[in-house]
This record gives sequence, C-alpha cells and structure tokens, in this order.
Amino acid sequence: MYQYHKWIRSFHAVAKTHSFTAAAIYLKVGQPTISEQVKALEDRFAVELFYRRGRHVELTDAGRRLYEITEGIFGQEDEAIQLLQSLHSQKTGLLRIGAVSPPVVMNLTYDLMRRHPGIEFAISINSEKETLARLYDFTIDIAILAIVDPDKRLHVVPYRTYPIVAVVRDDHPWADKSSVPLASIKNEAAIMRERGSKTRDLLENACSNQGIQINCVMELNSREAIMHAIAEGMGIGFVSEIEYVAIPGTKAVKLRDATVTIDYYMCSLAVRKNRPLIKSVLESGTPPKTTRKK
Repeated sequence: MYQYHKWIRSFHAVAKTHSFTAAAIYLKVGQPTISEQVKALEDRFAVELFYRRGRHVELTDAGRRLYEITEGIFGQEDEAIQLLQSLHSQKTGLLRIGAVSPPVVMNLTYDLMRRHPGIEFAISINSEKETLARLYDFTIDIAILAIVDPDKRLHVVPYRTYPIVAVVRDDHPWADKSSVPLASIKNEAAIMRERGSKTRDLLENACSNQGIQINCVMELNSREAIMHAIAEGMGIGFVSEIEYVAIPGTKAVKLRDATVTIDYYMCSLAVRKNRPLIKSVLESGTPPKTTRKK
C-alpha cells in the first residue's frame, strides 16, 4: 500500500498541476521519478490515466474518476498540515474563503472577525468557475457564490439576497430619483458585464419577462471599469446593491415593477461541512429565519 500511495500521489500532483514538470516541482522530486511512478501505476492496473500530447497532459475518463477520489485523500492531508501549522503558530484556526464579489466576502469576513477573534483569514477573489475549482481542490474552505449548480459534493446554504440597482452619472435624469420603472431601461444606452455574468443574466431575464429590449452599447469584464465608464457618461450600468461603490459623479437608483435580486450562497465540500470551524461559520453566516406575524 505504501508503494501505491507514492504512485497515486505522483498521479494526483500531475492531475492537479496539469504537468509532469510542475508536479515534480510541487512534490520536490525529480521529473523522472514522477514519470516512472505514474507509468508504474498505469502498468500495474492496465489503465491509461493521461493523454500525453508533448508537454501537455489531459486526464482520461479513468483519470478524472481517480482524481475525484485523490482530491479528497490529499486535500485532507493538506488540511491536517494546516491544522498543525496553525497550532504551532498558536492560532485557533485558519479559514480560507473564496468569493466572486469583494464587497460580499468583506461583509462576511468583518462579521466573522467580530464573532471569532482568534481566526486568521485568507481571502481570494476569482471567477465563479475558478472559485469552485479551488473549493473542490481543497485550496479554500468556504466559497461565496452567486450561482450554484446541483452537485452532491457540495453543501450549500443561503447567505444573502441583494437587489440589483441601476447606476447613472450624477447629471442623468434619473439621478434625482430614488427609483425608476424597469421599463425605463429600453430608452437607455447600457454598459453590461460580459455574457455569463450572473447580474447580467438576472437583469436580462427580468426584462425579457416584460418584453423590454436592452440597448447594450458596451461590454466590460469588471465592475470597476463599468463604474468609470458611467462616470465618463458612456451609459448606465447595473450592479448588486452591496457592490455599488460611490465613485464621484455616479448615483445608484433602484428598479421597480419587477423583482430583480441576486442571491449569494455559502458553500463547503459536503465531506467537510461538519468540521468545527467550517460548521460554525456556515451556521453563523446563515440569515436568521423570519417569523410571520399573524
């Protein structure tokens, strides 16, 4: 079993780094050792785990199935090392949070710092796809996501819901209004996030339901760029309310006549949801239940 463990660890390192060379650096061994151990694993069980195309390697179906298992095996080994390092540095815990929205994760972190003063935080901001990949890879403990596809590997709890607001320049006709009808969008030049953005998808769905055509004049892949474009008078934009940064020269305006909101979720791996620190955070981050008045 010890021999198999070395072979499987080499396989996992190649699958994780997508390269035999990078795997050798990751495990601090020579590349020939990595190649020999992966080949030994494939020969022993008569299975092909990688397609090799020059320096590029790609998992076969068998390799993907094995990697789903090794993610758990070696991810928990990494977690054990982190615990020991945390104890060594006399910290009560390290919590690694990945998110798609800086304001949302900062809001959560601020609350957690007050509730758990002994915790050290490591925060990363990435796309939805990369944040999920980091969660599956045990690189982060909790993910804050705006969209979650059903996956039995995940434990998901609702976190917060925020309205989507329009953002205009301060000399725009909407600037002195607290809200405008959703239908007003059809008369405006809109600056939108790239396709696939959750904010864009929700807004387009709401407009489609009312037969409203959005006049998209520009696509940008960052909220900051959209804010600056609005301040320059290039058009109006849309963000979730918590993500609105009051850049001088801009104003946020609520949309009415439709429910245009974005939901955020806290996610952990199902196999780790009962780890004391993760469980505590998931429970403390869940919005309190409301009681209807009779």
